[in-house]
Amino acid sequence: MKQYTGRIAILGSGNIGLSLAKGLVKANYVEAGQICLTRRNTANLSTFSAQGFEVTSDNASAVAAADIVVLAVLPQQLNQLLEQIAGAVDINKHLIISVASGVSCNDIKTKLTDGVQVIRAMPNTAIAIGQSMTCIASDNATEANIAEVTRMLETVGSVVKINEDLMTSATALCACGIAFFLRAIRAASQGGVEIGFHADEALKMAVQTAKGAADLLLQMESHPEQEIDKVTSPKGCTIAGLNEMEHNGFSSSLIKGIKLSALKAGNLYTKE
Repeated sequence: MKQYTGRIAILGSGNIGLSLAKGLVKANYVEAGQICLTRRNTANLSTFSAQGFEVTSDNASAVAAADIVVLAVLPQQLNQLLEQIAGAVDINKHLIISVASGVSCNDIKTKLTDGVQVIRAMPNTAIAIGQSMTCIASDNATEANIAEVTRMLETVGSVVKINEDLMTSATALCACGIAFFLRAIRAASQGGVEIGFHADEALKMAVQTAKGAADLLLQMESHPEQEIDKVTSPKGCTIAGLNEMEHNGFSSSLIKGIKLSALKAGNLYTKE
């Protein structure tokens, strides 16, 4: 991979920000010294400092020295952060990437300066192992900057460009979705215990079965129902189990949960 030659500031080094930093270095997208990590308590970043990352509690100075700025704070903390860095943002230099849920590109430009290029990105926690499903959107970024951000985020998983009005939906399906699929795996392992397996055995089998199901769809590029049909025989045990789950609202409850999470995600950020 061709290395990026600029500097990156990741403001708010929590799980997502730190996972991104580690992924970019591991993939040789940048050297550790090209990344500045910010956090109010920099003592929590001592391990990263020892690895060569720049560490500071001064968000404005981090922005001034950077080319790409990643806003990796909670939506409730974003307004304060934007106030801190507004004076340091240069529309001719900076590209802003925001991973804050429910915050539009226009919300950010209004708090910073009109004309600054903003790209929204919604990764999930699988970014920690380089398996994130990240959706990106922008209303003013150049094709070159969108391509660069796509290249950057592909170092930590898969990337899909979507319309910005679908970003809240992406939060529910991809970011919240991690928890939904984990809960399904947990339920499957509990079912395994009910039918005779020890808890550790049941969990291992459920996890690998779920991974196999996902890989089938990715590698075969098929639809779930095609793969389901391969394991459902007439009067068989698979269709009996599937129908029992559907009678108890399996698909319906998942759909309703995703819809409610999307509604909640849209109300996380207060513009004032």
